[in-house]
Amino acid sequence: MSARRAERTAELVHAELARLLRTEVKDPRVGVVSITHVRMSGDLRHATVHIAPLGGRGDSEEMLAGLNSALGFLRREVGRALRLKHAPALHFRVDDGVDEAVRMTELLTRMERERGHRDEEPS
Repeated sequence: MSARRAERTAELVHAELARLLRTEVKDPRVGVVSITHVRMSGDLRHATVHIAPLGGRGDSEEMLAGLNSALGFLRREVGRALRLKHAPALHFRVDDGVDEAVRMTELLTRMERERGHRDEEPS
């Protein structure tokens, strides 16, 4: 398969999963989830879905348990919506990059504030 086709399919899987998670999945363990990235295998039979609790809050293990309990439903609906010959197996992974980015932003903000206080002190 072409890499471009895998990218296009990943974008479509991303959009459909986002819709399903927003409107169809009612499991309270899932909560509000952000899909940060979807990567398809070359044969389009596997999709690795990187997720993060929206706002970086929530229990990742509980969220994964909720998503895994809805796995069959999500796979079937994605396959049906995209009219794929084989619905891709979905593999959910927690994206730790979001938490790391928030931590780095907080650190930079604190450093900038400290620098501002030092500049304001009389010599």
